[in-house]
Amino acid sequence: MKFIFADSLDYVDPAFDFIADRSPAERQPYWDDVYPHEILGYAPYDGVLVSRGIVGDHRVKGKYTASQARRFALVGARKFLRLDKPEFANLDIFGDCGAFTYVNEERPPYSPAEMVEFYDECGFTHGCSVDHIIFDFDPAGTTMTGGSESAHRRFEITLENADSFRREALAAQARFTPLGVVQGWSPGSMAEAARQLVTMGYDYLALGGMVPLKSPDIKRCLAAIRDAVPVSTRLHILGFAKAGDIDSFHGYDIASFDTTSPLIRAFKDAKQNYYLPGKGLELRYFTSIRIPQAIENPKLQRSVKKGMFRAEDLVRMESEALGLLRAFDRGEADLEETLRSVIAYSAPLVEEKPYEDCTDSTKLSQLAQRYRETLASRPWRQCHCAICRDAGVDVIIFRGSNRNKRRGIHNLGVYKKHIERLDLKRAVS
Repeated sequence: MKFIFADSLDYVDPAFDFIADRSPAERQPYWDDVYPHEILGYAPYDGVLVSRGIVGDHRVKGKYTASQARRFALVGARKFLRLDKPEFANLDIFGDCGAFTYVNEERPPYSPAEMVEFYDECGFTHGCSVDHIIFDFDPAGTTMTGGSESAHRRFEITLENADSFRREALAAQARFTPLGVVQGWSPGSMAEAARQLVTMGYDYLALGGMVPLKSPDIKRCLAAIRDAVPVSTRLHILGFAKAGDIDSFHGYDIASFDTTSPLIRAFKDAKQNYYLPGKGLELRYFTSIRIPQAIENPKLQRSVKKGMFRAEDLVRMESEALGLLRAFDRGEADLEETLRSVIAYSAPLVEEKPYEDCTDSTKLSQLAQRYRETLASRPWRQCHCAICRDAGVDVIIFRGSNRNKRRGIHNLGVYKKHIERLDLKRAVS
């Protein structure tokens, strides 16, 4: 089972100064920053996925700048992502259209012929057909009944585009492997879409629209699709948001899936921000310690403007919390002293009330317990990856992109090894 990382320009500055909290003045983000496989010294994934919508153009505003999009088209995906070294030659480069970026349009902005040209000229190894996402979902639907008029229309558009996409790829003698995208509003409609795609000639299918679904619903769709297609048909899950639950999906013979979950959870999850291997095939999770910039954090600044406390008090408490965390890491401050300082600075973040009026003791108590577990375990000392060796305690501090994404990249490395352990378990069993 291949773990494909869905990239969105997720690089970090290797020269970032944690003490001064800044990058060099002359830093040029794309040119000076490094991707996960560069900073770790190995690829923490089996491949990378790039969405056409993320690259962007005059029709869809992507995340790339105009000059980055031009460079991507000029040098190709592998060189742009700096995967052109021999040690990365075997990594796959998947592409999809990024259906979430044009979800409100009547039809996808890209034609099948255009996407075939994009994938082929940019050197993708795998390319998904042009789909139109369907958000309706009825877990009990086992046939083609149900679904809104819009869902049926998008279903037909997706299949028409898939047929045309495969024909265009064959005519162009494209060098990438085409994937037919499955969209539907129920397990039954997805199974029918899969059946039609196989009839068109596809032997690799990508399941779309999975992001908002819960694990049991995704499994219902996989089971229905598996019943409708030959055993040899490979399945890919697009935007698999349930990456932490991947072990429970092993019975559906998934060939690959793409996700950003291990990286994103480093700074978007309330509790599970830092990964370590656990006992057996489990993962251990730790809460990162939030110490935002006093002068830049919007919530803190709102409280300053309301007169709840003074900006200079925030700056002092921020400095004290950071100093004690580093002293704790060196063995020069005890846990409880460090925890008190961190929680005192966290109080206005939890409540947006003055320091002397922090009445929501339950939230603070729960936060303090999670922080205590993190500090007591010192997880950053248990990991020997390049990020944790270099950043030390700063990798556990929730504060700015360069720390947060480093923590996410560390998570990618732990997660890749987790997938390898699961694959080994399946091979043995």
